[in-house]
Amino acid sequence: MTDQTNMGIVAPDERQTRPAMIRGWQRKCPSCGGGPLLYSYLKVNACCPACREELHHHRADDGPAYLTILIVGHILAPLLLFVFVHYRPEPFTLFAVFTIGCVSMSLYLLPRLKGAMIGFQWARYMHGFGQKL
Repeated sequence: MTDQTNMGIVAPDERQTRPAMIRGWQRKCPSCGGGPLLYSYLKVNACCPACREELHHHRADDGPAYLTILIVGHILAPLLLFVFVHYRPEPFTLFAVFTIGCVSMSLYLLPRLKGAMIGFQWARYMHGFGQKL
């Protein structure tokens, strides 16, 4: 008897991680992809209005904020150095442009990373998101 999970065949009770994270990135329910995951900027619905999947189990906590800082810092720090060395803009101009860029990127990424993290937790049955059969 061979193990079918090694051959790329997914068991019926196994959840796909990548589609769940993509749906979460889109701020949709990781289960159905139809209902909204968030009802406010970062508040998670207790359950999906479309499929009734319970979403209150999530434990995203500080993970999305940490990932946001990590990504924004790794993009803007080298860019800041490059702009400063090659163009030497006025300090206020440099401050204004990079402050707006940092805030904009952070506000864009934070709810999407939170959704992706919740999608990952849902797909891996973490923190009470269903029981493996």
